[in-house]
Parts: sequence; structure tokens; C-alpha cells
Amino acid sequence: MLFGSSSAPGRSRLWWRIIPIAIGLAVVGWQYLGAPTFTNPETGRTARLGLSTEQETALGLQGFHEVTAQSKVIASGPAYDQVMRVSQRLAAAVGADEHLDWQVAVLDDPQQNAFCLPGGKICVYTGILPITQSDAGLAVVLGHEMAHATCHHGAERVLRQNMTQTAMLGVQGSMSDLDYGQQRVLMGLIGAGAQYGVLLPFSRSHESEADHVGLKYLVRAGYDPQEAAKFWTRMAESTQGGATPEFMSTHPLHETRIRQLQEWIPEVVASEQSRG
Repeated sequence: MLFGSSSAPGRSRLWWRIIPIAIGLAVVGWQYLGAPTFTNPETGRTARLGLSTEQETALGLQGFHEVTAQSKVIASGPAYDQVMRVSQRLAAAVGADEHLDWQVAVLDDPQQNAFCLPGGKICVYTGILPITQSDAGLAVVLGHEMAHATCHHGAERVLRQNMTQTAMLGVQGSMSDLDYGQQRVLMGLIGAGAQYGVLLPFSRSHESEADHVGLKYLVRAGYDPQEAAKFWTRMAESTQGGATPEFMSTHPLHETRIRQLQEWIPEVVASEQSRG
């Protein structure tokens, strides 16, 4: 009787830990299997998305309006002309897509940055232009950013984040009998594991895919693919000493990108030549 009376409560506590996790995993499976799919025509990779195309487009347009409303937008001059010239050439290389409506804003700002929101809304900060240096260098940046839109990376990240959050809620539910301090420590450790083991590697894989697809657009538009590695070399020099360790970053290290691009160039050039 002594052993029986002590093991029953233990089994009960075990079930109360397993049930919330099992429910969480079931919901994660439902989120994944119920998500719309997209097969990337450039890579053949099939992804599951957390947003419909209409939702992506609406969010991208909203974000574009918010950024441009808060920034000094340039509508003429050499910087504007260059960005328009390069973006139009790349858009022609990407080809027609009913879900993409390319719009470009040039922002007078020293940030060394550019981005493309879902639906094809591009913002280019003038601070990146001294590093791009030429049309080809700018095409490296814009091709990469446009690839994020054509690959639907934003919608794919939404699904991954939703699934991770659901799993975390299941784990949290299994700890309901612990005091707040214990829950906080354990959830902090699990959250860090999810961040560094799931979300950040996922983000870095998107960046590498955008580099690869962007390189295809670069070659397709008639720019020198060698400019890709040259641009990232200049970017590495401009940020020397301030790099975050790769496992803690949303982006690959500049050195990783340069190595990958140099490995991809022969294959991409050969593929585009046979394509065209």
C-alpha cells in the first residue's frame, strides 16, 4: 500500500504535464498541415505559409505607407534615377507575377539598408549607395531584397513563429503546478533554445535563399555576378569589428555569404545561359 499510494500521484502529475504538450503539438500539426503551400519556381522548394497572398499584399502596402510617411522621400536626382533604373531592370528579369506590384521609394537617410516588403514594396536608403558604388552593386542588394518577396519569406516566417508560440504555450501549460519563479527560469531557457535553435537558423536560411535567388535575377538582368561577392566584401569592411556571432544573428556572416555566392556563381551562370 505504501508504494501504491505514492506512485499514483506521481503518475497523475506526469499526465498533467504530458496533456498540455500533446495538445500543443496537435495544434502545431494542424497549423502546419492547414497552411497554404507555395513552390518556389527558382529553387523548387515547397514552403508552407502563415498568410494568404491577399494578407501579405495588404500588410506590405500598409508597412510601405508607414515607412514613407515617416521618411524624407526623394523623387528626383541621380540617386533616384539610379534606383529606378536598376529596380526596373530587375523587375523585368523577375518576370510578371499577378501577386507582385513593384513600387520603389528612395529615402534620404544615412542607414546602410534597403528592404522589400511583401507584395513588392521596396525602400532604398541613400546610405547604402556609397557601398553599392555602381548599378551592378545596387542590383546585388535589390535582387536579394526582391527575392524575399518572390519567395514569400515573410509569410513563411509568420507560420514558423505561430507554430513556435503554440508549442511554447503547451510547454507553459505543463508547468502550471510550478511556482512563478521556476516557470520563468524554465520558459526562459526553452525560449532561448527556440530562438537560437529554430527561429534564427530559419531566418538565416531565408537570407541564404534570397542571396541565391537574387544572384539568378542579377545574372538574368545582365549584371556581372562577380559584383555580388565584391559588394559583400565592401559591406564587411564597412562594419568591421561590429559583427554578431552567426548563431546569434538573423543573417549569415558576411564571410559566409561571400563564400556561398562564389560557390553558386558558376552554377547560376550556366543555368541562366541554358535557360535563355
